[in-house]
Amino acid sequence: MPYLLRKIVILLFTLWVAATLNFVLPRLVPGDPVSVMLAKYQGRLDPSAVDALKIAYGLNDLGSPISQYFSYLGRLLHGDFGRSISLFPTPVLEVIGMALPYTLGLVGITTILSFIIGSALGLYSGWRRGQAGADALTPVSLFLNSMPYFWFALLMLYIFAFQLKWFPLSGALDPFPGDAFSAGWWSSLLRHAVLPAFTILVTSVGGWLITMRNNVVSVSSEDYLAFARAKGLTERRILSRYVLRNALLPSFTSFGMALGFVVGGSILTEIVFSYPGLGFYLYQAVVGLDYPLMQAIFFIIALTVLLANFAVDLLNVLLDPRIRESRA
Repeated sequence: MPYLLRKIVILLFTLWVAATLNFVLPRLVPGDPVSVMLAKYQGRLDPSAVDALKIAYGLNDLGSPISQYFSYLGRLLHGDFGRSISLFPTPVLEVIGMALPYTLGLVGITTILSFIIGSALGLYSGWRRGQAGADALTPVSLFLNSMPYFWFALLMLYIFAFQLKWFPLSGALDPFPGDAFSAGWWSSLLRHAVLPAFTILVTSVGGWLITMRNNVVSVSSEDYLAFARAKGLTERRILSRYVLRNALLPSFTSFGMALGFVVGGSILTEIVFSYPGLGFYLYQAVVGLDYPLMQAIFFIIALTVLLANFAVDLLNVLLDPRIRESRA
C-alpha cells in the first residue's frame, strides 16, 4: 500500500507539471489565431473585422497570465476544454470524440500487432541464432527500424494509391460510404486504413524484434537455464517457462509506454495520408494556433502515457517476484 500511494502521488504531481507546461508552451508561440487568419487571407480581410474576430474567439479579454492559468486549471478539472478556434464553434471534446476512434483503431491495433509479430520473430532470432534464417532477421530489422516512416508512407502512397490506384489517396472514408457500420461503410474504412496501417506496422516491427532478440540472448546466458537443462527439461519447456517469461518483461514495459503514445497517433503518418486522427488534428491546431485544441490533445497524450506507465509499474510488481521482494 505505501508503494501504491507513493506511485499515485508521483502520478498526480507529474500530471500537474504536464498540465502547467501544457498551458505555458503554446503561449510561447509568437502570434495569435487572428494574426494567422489575417496572414492567410493576405489583406483581403477587412482590418476592422479583427476586433469582431477576437470577440468571437474569446481573445478580447483574456486577463493576466495568472488568472488565465487558474481559469484553465478550473476548466480542466471540470473537463471543459473550450471551443476549437480553427473549427469554431465546435467544442474541443466533440473534435476529439470524432478523431479518437480513428486513432485508436489504426494506431492501437497496429501497435499491438507489431509488438506480437516483432516479439515472436525476436524470440526465434535470439533462440535459433546461428541459423541462416534467424541471423538474416537482424539486418532486415535494423533496416526497417532505421527507415523514416514518413518516407515509407510517401512511397506506399505514390506506388499503391497514385500509380496503381489500388487504395484511396487520403481520408478515412469515401464521400458516400453508406449507413454507419454497414458492409459498404466497413469496406470503405478498411480500404482507407490499409496503407497507413501497413506503414506503421512495417516500420515498427524492427524495433520490437531487436529488443526481444537482445533480451533472449541475455537470458540465454543465465545459470538457471543450465540448471533447467541439467534437470532434463525439454527445450520447448525451457523456452516457454524460462526464456520467454524473463525476456518478455523488459519488452512489456516498453509496450506499456507505446500504448500510452497510441492516443497521440502516428502524427506524420496521419498527415501524409490525411487520416483524420488526433495526430492530424494536432498538426492543424499547431498551424492554426488553436490553443484549446492543442492543449486538450497534449493533455490527453500526457494523461494516457502517465496512466500506461502507472499500470505497467503495478503489473511488473505482480509479474516479477524480484520486484515484489525489493519493494517488501
